[in-house]
Amino acid sequence: MGLPVVHHDRVDIDGVEVFYRESVPVRAGAPTLLLLHGFPSGSHQFRRLTDALGDRYRLIAPDYPGFGNTTAPADFRYSFDRLADIVEGFVGQLGLRRFAMYLFDFGAPIGFRIAERHPEWITGLVVQNGNAYEAGLSDGAREFTALRPEDEGAEETIRGLLTLDGTRGQYETGVADTTVLSPESWLLDQYFLELPGRRAAQIALAFDYKTNILRYPAWQAWLREHTPPTLLAWGANDPFFPAPGAHAYLADLPDAELHLFDTGHFVLETHLAEVAPLIAGFLDRLPSSMP
Repeated sequence: MGLPVVHHDRVDIDGVEVFYRESVPVRAGAPTLLLLHGFPSGSHQFRRLTDALGDRYRLIAPDYPGFGNTTAPADFRYSFDRLADIVEGFVGQLGLRRFAMYLFDFGAPIGFRIAERHPEWITGLVVQNGNAYEAGLSDGAREFTALRPEDEGAEETIRGLLTLDGTRGQYETGVADTTVLSPESWLLDQYFLELPGRRAAQIALAFDYKTNILRYPAWQAWLREHTPPTLLAWGANDPFFPAPGAHAYLADLPDAELHLFDTGHFVLETHLAEVAPLIAGFLDRLPSSMP
């Protein structure tokens, strides 16, 4: 069997040229999974997952403003609310009405905002190191997200995470055997981070991250109210969002399926062979993605 057909395209959302990847499944009406990437990556982080599952499911992965191949106007104001606005507009432009979401890292606060606005769209959640609980914040994450623009040295601290060493460290920390990692992953991320305006965008989002933590109780309430089918696939050694963040979901979603992996932040880089079948089985059990 060959690799699935994957289209690459752009759509204009409020002056933002949103780049996205979309697989073409072999059967009509196949479940749709919206893939929401994390920092400092982009839709390219899902290339191998799309190769593994794209012939069976409709996988759609956009780049946010400030990431990947998406381009935004110079005066775009970067916040998680605005990123969610753009992704919401993107979903509407593609005519998606019933789909599951893959929430990873930054994709979680973006996806939960969309879920709050349109619960009728969501058939289920695949959560991979996408935090929504205070328990899921490491000490380092608490310190980092507490930074304020007026704090001495705060911007320099953030800039340190945007270096090649900082990007590579996000991939390698918590991984027992780093030889399984493909270096082009962090090199490609770093390429996009080096584009004009990207560092300023990431600094603005880093300072805005605390708005996500303030919304955790609302997202938890949403989970309790809507009880979406949920698959949790979590890197237990994540230096930012450790394993307690995965377990915390079970208080609100006791029927969620939880799998912990002995790896770091980027689970798909080290455990694709284990995670892809879990996602396939999960999607096959979901309600129809058709309107």
